[in-house]
Formats: sequence, structure tokens, C-alpha cells
Amino acid sequence: MSYTIEEALEFVEENDVKFIRLAFCDIFGNHKNISIMPYELEQALYEGIAFDYCDVDGYEGGEAGDLFLKPDPSTLSVLPWRPQQGCVIRFYCDVVLSNGESYMYGARKLLKDTIAECKKEGFSCRIGLKSEFYLFKTDEEGNPTNIPWDNGAYLDVAPLDRGENIRREICLCLEEMGIQPQASYHEAGPGQNEIDFKAADALKSADNFITYKNVVSNIAARNGVCASFAAKPLKGKSGNGLHLYITLNRGGVDISEEHPEIYEGFLAGILNRMRDITVFLNSQEESYQRFGENEAPKFITWSKQNSSRLLRVVENRGKQVAFVLRSPDSSINPYLAFSFVMQAGLEGVRNKETLPPAQERNIRHDFNEMEGAYDTLPLSLEEAISCARNSEFVQADSRKEIADIFIRKLLED
Repeated sequence: MSYTIEEALEFVEENDVKFIRLAFCDIFGNHKNISIMPYELEQALYEGIAFDYCDVDGYEGGEAGDLFLKPDPSTLSVLPWRPQQGCVIRFYCDVVLSNGESYMYGARKLLKDTIAECKKEGFSCRIGLKSEFYLFKTDEEGNPTNIPWDNGAYLDVAPLDRGENIRREICLCLEEMGIQPQASYHEAGPGQNEIDFKAADALKSADNFITYKNVVSNIAARNGVCASFAAKPLKGKSGNGLHLYITLNRGGVDISEEHPEIYEGFLAGILNRMRDITVFLNSQEESYQRFGENEAPKFITWSKQNSSRLLRVVENRGKQVAFVLRSPDSSINPYLAFSFVMQAGLEGVRNKETLPPAQERNIRHDFNEMEGAYDTLPLSLEEAISCARNSEFVQADSRKEIADIFIRKLLED
């Protein structure tokens, strides 16, 4: 359900709500929140709640003065793992200035602006997610180890798969929060799991991804294990990818057939700027250890016929239904990452860019013969940062400041 301000206030009155979490994330996508009491909610919804941004990566108020968290009432959700009597609810928040204007360097604002740009071009963008994570044992004090929770392999079942009950609990919890998982199963690595989600509009999908990571971490901890979304937590084993399933729609209908020029331009725009935007999709050094191993992409190619390429067009009964970008991992700030992917696609549409020939041969196990024939993704964090800094696209006025903040904070860490 999507709530209005009035409905949100009414919900709190009628449902024994005792604590309200105002959630947001830092520039790297790390989940943050402030808890307030119910009697503070009305002020928060209309004016915002001030927070000390100085210790939060990526928030630089400077001459702008104080920053405030302003809840988006449509994102109200009960946290199912908290007490049901005297319950806890959560809102995602926009960051605003004291005069109510949006903080110009906020990633959620950038995504909202990008969605508006797509609308001006006559289409909307929906994003589904396929996310992988590992479950590791904890020691006697509850600290995470690097010992996998099980030794299962791809699509194994219990008892080899020890994570099925945890995944079940995660999926049921997400359903209670209005998020729709499509499938869950054991992935290729020992202790590795995957949960797939139905597509939603880009902003809701970004909010959902932050929720999903929070739910996985909490449910795992409740079961005495630790969840890891790290890109390459075990050397030589499958990394944790985050596949983005993207559809372009007009009036709720896919545009790939009626407007193939928009669809092709969007895909071409992403491919042509992949080296520029990779740092926003893969922000850890270990992210680059994943590329080219265990089916993770390395070369900037696309296909309709196999899933070994960076970008794959998905067809169902001869109709294009989505395309999949396979390089991101779960270290992303989803608001920032989705924005840069969509902005790259928009540039391709505006410039009427065309796709190179599809590469249909499956190269899962034969990367060597591809060397030198195709451009590769950046193969280190340093190279990815250099690509972004030297990119006319990234350094354009609408993106430069937030990109520079992201990279500067990345180097500081």
C-alpha cells in the first residue's frame, strides 16, 4: 500500500506504533537511520528531522546549513522482526535543506530527477533484481568467520543446502513488507544463496534493495549466522553478483517492439559508457577480482542467446521482455547506480546510438580468445576511478558533483 501523509499519521494512531525509523543511506549505500517517537512524526513528515550529517559519508552541507530527513509517506512499512505489540515502522527519507528544498547532492534526488528525464523522453524504467549472498558461520562470541554455512552447490536441496529455512524466512518477511520475491535457491558457491525479485519502478526498486539487505542481515543474525554481500568473499569461488533486469515501458506496455529505436539506443548508451560508470556499480577492490571468473562478465559485449555476456536481452516466446546487466554487485548505492545506468541509457537514446553486433557464442569457459578483440570492464578499482574522472559523461554538470563526492570518499576510505 502507498500511504499519504494523512494515512501514515492515521496508521500510527491505530496500530500501536511505538518507534519510527527514518531510514536513508550514505553515499556508498550503507543503511542508516534515526528513531523517533510517534508524536514527532507529523513534524518529520511536513518539515523534516535534523541530523548530524558531518559523520555520514557523502553529506556535505557546507554553506547550505543544516540537513533534514523528510520521510516519504509512501514507503511506510512495519518491521516484522521487531515486536508486534508496540511495533516499529520505517520510512525511507529524502534529504532536504532548512527551506524544504532537496539537498542537491542526494543520491535519491538524483534518481528521482533521472526518472523525470526518462518520462520527458516518453518512457519509464522498471528494474528487477537477482541478488547473491553468502551465509557464514559465527564464532562463540557471535563474530563472523569465513567458514561457509554449508557445502552445497547450485540448486542443491537439504540437507546439503542448509540455508533453505533462512531463505524461506527472508522471503516471508519481505512479503510482509510488500516486496515480492520471485525465486530463491542455493547458488554455486558453498553457503551461497540467491533471491530474485519482481521488477518495480526504479525508485521503489532502490528502496526495496536497501530493505532486502537489511532483512537478510537481520534474519541471518537471528539464525546464528552472518550474511555477506561482499563481491568476492571466498577466493576461487563464485562471487556475489547483482543482476539488474531492466524494462522500458510506456503506459505500462513494453516499448521494445513499438519503439525499437528507443530500446536499442538505451542499450547502446549503457554499453558505450560501461567503463565510465563501472566504479558506481562496483565500488570495492574485491569487486574487480570477480570479473572474468566463475561466469562473471569481463568483456563489454551483448547477446540474445546466452547468459555469459555483460548485457543480455531476455526473450520470451520470441518477444523481448527485458535486458539484464550482469556486472554490478551488492556494494552499490542503488540510487546512485540506477541513476548512472539510466542516465547512460538516456544519452544513447538522445544521440540515437546503435548497438554493435551481438556476440552469440558462449564464452563462459574460454575468455582467453576474447582478449584484445573486445573492450573490457575496468579490471581494478584504480582503473575504474580513472575512467570516471576522465569521462565527459560522468563529468557533465548534472552528475559531476555527486560523482566527485563519491570518488573522493572512496579514496579516503
